[in-house]
Amino acid sequence: MVPLPSLAAIRVFEAAARLENFTAAAQELGMTQAAVSYQVKLLEERLGLSLFQRQGRRVALTDKGRELAPVIIRAFDQMRQGFAALEQDHATVLTISCTNSFAHLWLAPKIGAFQMHHPDLAVRIQAEDAVVDLARDGIDLAVRGGQGHWPGMHVQLLTHNRLAPLCSPVWLESYGAIADAQALFTAPRLSPDDMWWHEWFAAMGVEAGEAHAIPGIALDSQVMEGRAAMAGQGVAIVNLFMWKQEVEAELLVEAVSSYVRELASYWIVCPTHARNTPKVKAFRDWISGEFAREIAADPEGRYLPR
Repeated sequence: MVPLPSLAAIRVFEAAARLENFTAAAQELGMTQAAVSYQVKLLEERLGLSLFQRQGRRVALTDKGRELAPVIIRAFDQMRQGFAALEQDHATVLTISCTNSFAHLWLAPKIGAFQMHHPDLAVRIQAEDAVVDLARDGIDLAVRGGQGHWPGMHVQLLTHNRLAPLCSPVWLESYGAIADAQALFTAPRLSPDDMWWHEWFAAMGVEAGEAHAIPGIALDSQVMEGRAAMAGQGVAIVNLFMWKQEVEAELLVEAVSSYVRELASYWIVCPTHARNTPKVKAFRDWISGEFAREIAADPEGRYLPR
């Protein structure tokens, strides 16, 4: 395979050949005319032939230059078209990463409103509980739970979360009133080893060694735990704001009255360089506005703690 000459020199030749003017090529490329002349000279020396004839302040392609020019100009046109298509696709598709619970319980029922305001933007939701590499997986932004420490990422606080033990009112009536957090420790709990249970009991002043927890059903998502609780399978520990409709419809009730703020919060996360791209900024503004309205509608902080 024959090695290519300097790509910088090829780029200069393409502009100079297309425009047949070193000054115009320099202006297009943001270079000096002297720099254009130098790159053309390097290319001619590399090839061992003349590509331009100098006629005073004017230049014209030689026969060899005219032979080479269409090939190089066509190649650059194809590259421009390829990059333009790529940029167009990237600008019109928004890919969002979030947990399964956030996707199913909050985002999926509301994303249509965002789409209506941005009909030219295709939205893709990638729901998985593992933390993904945004750059590697081609994701524009993510909604993540955590402390807000992701190196190289721009982060914006979305909301704090309130943890609450929920169950169906029918189940609670059948089981009987649960006096306090310590009594709940030995009640049928869904995913009893979930870290949220440990957070909740610690905040309520109950040590794990104070009582013996009975075995329970282990589920791997808040969606399944909440649905199982609604079906009367026990008590689930969940983010209360995600189950607001079910609580207000009295399909779920708090097994024990409490006010425990989760140690982690929800954040909007995106690569720092992409934070102000139109599609990312549009989604950030929309979701921030949605949570601002929810917080305003909940002045006592029942669902979304301050």
